[in-house]
Amino acid sequence: MIESRELGKVFKDKKRGEIRAVDSVTFTCKPGEIYGLLGANGAGKTTTLRMLATILSPTSGSATVAGFDVVRQSTEVRAHIGFLSTATALYDRLTAAETVQYFGRLHGLDDATIDRRMAEIFKALDMEEFRDRRCAKLSTGMKQKVSIARTLVHDPPVMIFDEPTNGLDVMTARAITDFISQCRSRGKTVIFSTHVMTEAEKLCDRIGIIHAGRLRAEGRLDELRSQFRQNSLEEVFVAVCGDGQ
Repeated sequence: MIESRELGKVFKDKKRGEIRAVDSVTFTCKPGEIYGLLGANGAGKTTTLRMLATILSPTSGSATVAGFDVVRQSTEVRAHIGFLSTATALYDRLTAAETVQYFGRLHGLDDATIDRRMAEIFKALDMEEFRDRRCAKLSTGMKQKVSIARTLVHDPPVMIFDEPTNGLDVMTARAITDFISQCRSRGKTVIFSTHVMTEAEKLCDRIGIIHAGRLRAEGRLDELRSQFRQNSLEEVFVAVCGDGQ
């Protein structure tokens, strides 16, 4: 489970002074649920996810992931999450299989467990064709699949996806969204950030819309449509964020 309570982050800039990137964000995400965090570029969604993943420390508020505090128990949090962003940052000289093996060992898995997990993930993501190809020779979509595989090798109960399909072709993006849906069916806690409204409509059980660092609306898709009297999520998003404030 993910629980964010009045979570906030302030950055200091020499010219602009204090920049409040995230302001008092509160929400929960339960096992077997996909929570969609929607927002325009600069809205604060990536900063929020990075605080949950212990990459950034909150300035205010608190959050727990899988029952562990993101500040006081950051090591335990990292052991229980898989965090995936659009930045693959793979080792060019390693193959896809070697990359996943390496991260499995970082998580303390034995070779038998790594081999079993790799077989499951590579089959699910259709990666067998390029498992022994160096990462430098992979396409963008293939690299993203390798990133997902290394993120999932230790079978974490909590998954954090930060715009995982950004820049991918239609077929690769669909394979990844299908896999995210499978994570929910396996009872994992999933938080999913995207700016693609159709993905959010297809995947998310509940949706939070963040704008200018604050969570402006939250609920199931049908609840949001009813609340803002709009027919589509895109129209709801514009109604929430289109005031320019």
